[in-house]
Amino acid sequence: MRHLLWIPVALVIAFAAVAGWTWQRSEAHLTSFPDPPPFTTPIPTDAASIAHGRHLALTRGCVSCHSSKGELLDGDPFNDLPGGGRAIAPNLPALARAHSPSEIERAVRHGVGVDGKALYSMPSFGFVRLTDADMAALIAYLRSKPVIDHPLPKSTLGPKLRWDIATGKDSAIPAFTKTTAALSYQGDSDPAVRRGEYIAMTSCVECHGGTLHGDSPFAEPGKGPPDLLIAAAYDKADFVTLMRTGKGAGNRELGLMSVVARRHFTYFTDQDIDDLRAFFAAMSKRATSAK
Repeated sequence: MRHLLWIPVALVIAFAAVAGWTWQRSEAHLTSFPDPPPFTTPIPTDAASIAHGRHLALTRGCVSCHSSKGELLDGDPFNDLPGGGRAIAPNLPALARAHSPSEIERAVRHGVGVDGKALYSMPSFGFVRLTDADMAALIAYLRSKPVIDHPLPKSTLGPKLRWDIATGKDSAIPAFTKTTAALSYQGDSDPAVRRGEYIAMTSCVECHGGTLHGDSPFAEPGKGPPDLLIAAAYDKADFVTLMRTGKGAGNRELGLMSVVARRHFTYFTDQDIDDLRAFFAAMSKRATSAK
């Protein structure tokens, strides 16, 4: 019977070995992404650039994700992650002052945090196409904000997420920035189409996938977001209503789209909305001609 006493010990040793392997493998993945080229665009200080940075922060979701209330950008704990752990939105004015523009740009556009590790929840795949000038304006805005200093818990990855990363079933955000398509309408003769593509590819990718055709890598098969070709079917009045209020045609609530529209898209200018409509029309025309 005495030998049976070793069974719990062996189980503990085995568990510790698996846990250690999982930690090491997941950490190796999180630190495996190379640094992008240094971000060298000067950070402006003029009022117009800062105002433009605010517009970007509002329409691209920085304010709604990183603020405990209003536009503080002081950081806010998210809900627990489905696979265990917590994603904490950091204090952006504090971060922008404490770190270089290159470190901030690397986190926003490439998904690698200021500690050099890949981020898990930051939707950098939606921001990878931001221009250098817009990235600089965004940093200028963050640096213009007062720092509301209060303690925040650290982000953590739970055991299941660690295991999924270690075994290749999941990945950190930098792996998904590659799914975002390059801009392909910037040679269009209509400047509204060019502007609209840029807005869509830095605003809609997070939910609708890297090509905007509903190809989100995070959606279950058959349960993903719609192909944004559907947007071309909206007439102007209905499209404006959708952007401003989150209500679809027929005064319908559209789930997450309604939430995002009311939090982010309501801040689009009239010109932004017209440009988006022009781009979606061009998307539809290209798709039709390709058949």
